[in-house]
Amino acid sequence: MVTRKEDTPQRVANRKYEEKNKEKRKATSGNFQTMIPRDLFEKINAFLKEYGYTKVELIQAGYEELLVRHDTGFAKLKDGYDDFFENELEQFKKK
Repeated sequence: MVTRKEDTPQRVANRKYEEKNKEKRKATSGNFQTMIPRDLFEKINAFLKEYGYTKVELIQAGYEELLVRHDTGFAKLKDGYDDFFENELEQFKKK
């Protein structure tokens, strides 16, 4: 059984704040709660530290990269060009 530390004015204030704002924070933020192998975790953390990225930036960049693979419109917007991809030209030829 978990025992709480003794109450101090700061701990009481923290608990009250947490109780009051828990739902608001849950509504505005998310957590994937996933686990990865320790060696991969350490490599990623070393990379992030070396180049000054945050884990949130890593997730956003990864998401955008995966989105580009599946959404050519987004890929064009992200890369700043409006040329057609080869598969798009083939689709126009079929029509």
